[in-house]
Amino acid sequence: MPVSTPPAAQAPVLEVFASFQGEGLYVGCPQVFLRMAGCPLRCAWCDTPGSWTISTGASAVIRTSAGEREEGAWATPEVVAAWIDEVDPTQRMTVSVTGGEPLMWAEFLLELRPLLKRRRVHLETAGAHPLALSRVLDACDHVSTDLKLPADMGAPQAVGFLEVEASPRTSTEWRTARRAVLELVSDRDACAKVIVAGGREARDFAEIVVDVLHCAPNLTLIVQPVTPSLGVQGPTQEALGGVVLAARQVGLDARVIGQLHPAWELP
Repeated sequence: MPVSTPPAAQAPVLEVFASFQGEGLYVGCPQVFLRMAGCPLRCAWCDTPGSWTISTGASAVIRTSAGEREEGAWATPEVVAAWIDEVDPTQRMTVSVTGGEPLMWAEFLLELRPLLKRRRVHLETAGAHPLALSRVLDACDHVSTDLKLPADMGAPQAVGFLEVEASPRTSTEWRTARRAVLELVSDRDACAKVIVAGGREARDFAEIVVDVLHCAPNLTLIVQPVTPSLGVQGPTQEALGGVVLAARQVGLDARVIGQLHPAWELP
């Protein structure tokens, strides 16, 4: 895929819709979801692989109370803010910015934030790009970051546009990024998610538990069993409970929260 420069002051949007948060610390809360397109990471258990790539003629799906329509995916912050107001005319719902990987579009998010006015903004990120996170952190009211197990990650892939910050590739690079992200969100309104899939044991996550303890001991740690799909199996009870026990034994606030969207049959 050729590398080029994104259109000025625009970012690719996959969809905008209202639903209930199905993961993390604010599970059950009504939110407007702004799903950005484009992600260089390849998580083995990714539930939105359709958000990985960006095509020139792609469309954004806007779901409002009046129905569903498509718009051009590449949009300015002003257009996206208008879409969000269409989805939630009350202007009270929190906006959950997800992806893809929203941190690929840090400057766009900074321009979007003041247009959202009194709305809270929650960022959902893979936690692989600490420099971008540091740029947008003060514009976010909550950050939910993943803590990736390097063994669950494929090699990063180019998304077709110049990436300001390289994605981690090795276990050492992943740990460096993880620690930097944890230090950034320490003592903020934030949580970290650890995805536990089948074939993993509690000891596989020992390094992650240590990093949370040393870098962000007050952070809530969400241990999330993977939703089985595409050949990826759910974890054993021993693995899931073992991660929680290991975290709690060193004084961390750890809890199990699964993905609730599939159970609710909601987007």
